[in-house]
Amino acid sequence: MTPTNSLTRWILIGLVAGLGVGWAINTNVSPDDAKLAARYLSGITVVFLQLIKMIIAPLVLATLTVGIAHMGSGGAVGRTFVRTLAWFIAASVFSLGLGILMVNLLGPGVGVGLPLPPANAATGVAAKAFDFIKFLKHIFPKSIIEAMASNEVLQIVVFSLFAGVALIQMGEKAEPINKGLDAIMHMMLVITGYVMKMAPFAVFAAIAGSIAVEGLGIVITFGKFVGGFYLALAVLWAFLLGAGAAVLGVSEVKRLIPEIREPFLITFATASSEAAYPKLLASLERYGVPTRIASFVLPLGYSFNLDGSMMYCAFASIFIAQAYGIDLTIWQELAMLGLLMITSKGIAGVPRASLVVIAATLPYFNIPEAGLLLILAVDHFLDMGRSATNVIGNAVATAVIAKWDGGQAEPASA
Repeated sequence: MTPTNSLTRWILIGLVAGLGVGWAINTNVSPDDAKLAARYLSGITVVFLQLIKMIIAPLVLATLTVGIAHMGSGGAVGRTFVRTLAWFIAASVFSLGLGILMVNLLGPGVGVGLPLPPANAATGVAAKAFDFIKFLKHIFPKSIIEAMASNEVLQIVVFSLFAGVALIQMGEKAEPINKGLDAIMHMMLVITGYVMKMAPFAVFAAIAGSIAVEGLGIVITFGKFVGGFYLALAVLWAFLLGAGAAVLGVSEVKRLIPEIREPFLITFATASSEAAYPKLLASLERYGVPTRIASFVLPLGYSFNLDGSMMYCAFASIFIAQAYGIDLTIWQELAMLGLLMITSKGIAGVPRASLVVIAATLPYFNIPEAGLLLILAVDHFLDMGRSATNVIGNAVATAVIAKWDGGQAEPASA
């Protein structure tokens, strides 16, 4: 059995064991003791996520800067960027549109049968109106040190774009820097291998903690909402893989799916796209995507290509409107799509950040923000699916851009 398959097996074992242990805690101890047990279990997941976050900033900086430098010209960078952005925009529009379509077809909030929170009830989620100037400040770093310290991936990407193009212009003088950054990149990938050995334990703790507090019954109570959303995700998966097959070929997509299995499972269990970033980068390179493409497209995808998260924002917002009996016109729903296209950017890697986006969106359409209380209980289970979908979307996008940039990806040599 290869190391990759071995890790996948242990992650699945951790997931199943977490379900069993969480259910046992939930059914055999008091709610207070269950919360205490979940708190201690969360320590394992916290350590794993902290170690992953330790890797993210230097890995993104090194891989993206070196990747751009190896493209050889500013024109090549520009072409790749335009292709990447075009794919991201198309995928974003489809994800949001599909979310709106599915929630309208399924109507999970119609006659939901649950006590509705008062419209003025406090949600505990800070709603922030979209501010274009703050949005620009969030994109452009005032300090690369500060951006790396706070793991602001989008700001690191912007700095890396400038640094990579500068290295191209420097020519032979840039070689020592390129070699140094290349060494840093490989060092971080080795560290990633060490950290990933902890993944099965983190998966076990994350699942066990969630089930211990909420129990399996909460999923049944909100079955129509949870089931409807996962059905919508399944349709989105089929579209993303189908779109990839249209460009790459069916055989290539079949070869890609096993390669991204581990990043998918890690993200699903931890409900954080960021947790799988280093592993996903290594998986795509093993699949055959050139390092210069993978290190360029993937960080951009983590800020601009959040297919699952965007679908959830649209699906949940209209679910809340349905629960309160608010009928939105087609024009209002199209306006919501446009608003979410902007406000959903840059939320990858932050568990439950979608709730903040939803809280900021609801007031624009006179939907009570208190409706967030309806979905808080099951949000973690939904976050697992939407974060894992982000992995699929970014993996397909990276493979497609690699094909457009220079031909079919071929398996990397061992």
